[in-house]
Amino acid sequence: MKNLNYFCFLVAIIAQTQCTSIRKENKNGSQHLIRKDFSHFFKECGVDGSVVIYDINEKNWILSDTESVQLRTLPASTFKIPNLLIALETKTIQSENEISKWIGNADTLKYGYRPEIYTDMSIQKAFEVSAGWVFIELAKKIGRKHYQKYLKLSNYGNQNFSQEDVDFWNFGNFAISPLEQVEFLHKLYEYRLPFHKENIDIVKKVMLTEQTHNYIIRAKTGWTRDKNMNTGWWIGFIETKQKNYIFATRLLQDRQFKRDDFGECRKSITKKILRELTIID
Repeated sequence: MKNLNYFCFLVAIIAQTQCTSIRKENKNGSQHLIRKDFSHFFKECGVDGSVVIYDINEKNWILSDTESVQLRTLPASTFKIPNLLIALETKTIQSENEISKWIGNADTLKYGYRPEIYTDMSIQKAFEVSAGWVFIELAKKIGRKHYQKYLKLSNYGNQNFSQEDVDFWNFGNFAISPLEQVEFLHKLYEYRLPFHKENIDIVKKVMLTEQTHNYIIRAKTGWTRDKNMNTGWWIGFIETKQKNYIFATRLLQDRQFKRDDFGECRKSITKKILRELTIID
């Protein structure tokens, strides 16, 4: 957490200025670039939002702002990343190919109506299509004590387990910031989490989202409607021929102003920013 603690101190200082783009160089040569002009990408989608990008090779940070990147909110389905790690580590499941049997019903008021996921499916498929019911069933088997243990060891979010429902990552006070998402993914990328290497490798494989000639994206989306707010995420790794990056994008929208493109905007905003930075083409 040393990097994050130092970073929080740095952004508190930078926040005093109103400049659109700020570059700060550290003693070790790494840089922190604040790009307030990224806000127009979020405004186009009618949302408030923030993005954090970390250049693993150069150890440089790029952020959209200095305040909301530190604001903690529910992780929603991005929590499927640590969820899968814990399920594998506790041997709740033996592999990503294990089949979950359809439970026969779903709470459509809480999770919406998605008939395409109401069927038997592998854990990997459930991760890819974000079938929440599969991971809720896994959570019942994993148990809260295992979550408390591994999330504490991983220093994940605020570790607030006051929500009594099984899916504490979708409702309640459990929360994580975009900065913390990147810190967690950085440790995942470098095998610095309390999980066996083979389990981390499985999760990285399952996270594969897009592969082109020039880059690979391993990522997970998230979306919750708790407290009448749309909270949307897209977080992950980008592997290019030159460098590797970690990113976390979060969108916030009062549901009284909801738009049909909210889900799509999670990725479209991120990709517009990545293209402007010439990270992807």
